[in-house]
Amino acid sequence: MTKDNDNKKSILSLLHCKCPRCRKGDMFVFKNPYDLKNFMKMNEACAVCRQPFDMEPGFYYGTSFVSYGFTIAITTATFIGWWVMIGISVNDNRVFYWLIANAILLLSLQPLLMRLARTAWLAFFVRYDTDWMIHDPKKPYSVNRDQQNAW
Repeated sequence: MTKDNDNKKSILSLLHCKCPRCRKGDMFVFKNPYDLKNFMKMNEACAVCRQPFDMEPGFYYGTSFVSYGFTIAITTATFIGWWVMIGISVNDNRVFYWLIANAILLLSLQPLLMRLARTAWLAFFVRYDTDWMIHDPKKPYSVNRDQQNAW
């Protein structure tokens, strides 16, 4: 496989919550996002390229904006889909049925969206490195062990 094909294939690996630097190592300890006791437990660093995942205290607070963007995109898509297939009217309760269906969908997708938001947020700050084997990983600014995993 050529380097270009490997790069194109590995862009989708971010949807699988892989390390943004090498796109091979797992970011999360447990693969199942619906194991609600453990779904947000992250590895300290990538097992493949040694990239630390905790960059500084409070680093992942920004993921709330990314997750919000994902939910707005899903809500917009479901509203347009509902409007095209079923229709929206002020004369009946169809819009309330859409609100209920959309709320159920968003609640069921929330663990997955939270993981994807963390992966996207880290990928914004840690870029893919084609030569990750010879370059050192980006070191964290500072780490406060007392505040790790305090979400």
